[in-house]
Amino acid sequence: MSSPEIASLSWGQMKVKGCSITYKDCKVWPGGSRTWDWRETGTNHSPGVQPADLEEVVRKGVKTVVIGRGMSEALQVPASTVDYLKKNGIDVLVLQTEKAVAEYNALAAQGVKVGGVFHSTC
Repeated sequence: MSSPEIASLSWGQMKVKGCSITYKDCKVWPGGSRTWDWRETGTNHSPGVQPADLEEVVRKGVKTVVIGRGMSEALQVPASTVDYLKKNGIDVLVLQTEKAVAEYNALAAQGVKVGGVFHSTC
């Protein structure tokens, strides 16, 4: 199963190929995507992305996770979150969201089992 292409990104809106929903923030993995609802884990811009935000994506068997920190990189990614991924044998890229989407799409096009979480505003 391949990772779906992120078809478009603009402030506050993301579209994933093959999905009719427009996301504000989203999670993607080989074979699927869904809304990334920060309320599920109590995530805020600081301290930022938590391992709990990534567990679902990790369970999908990804080899690489791309984290989009927002258009202005307001979303923090603590070292403990990066360590969680590395301890699970997963490569991690933490980037500004436009760069993160480009990198994610490039990896997906190469057939890498890549997943990601992306914040589409600040």
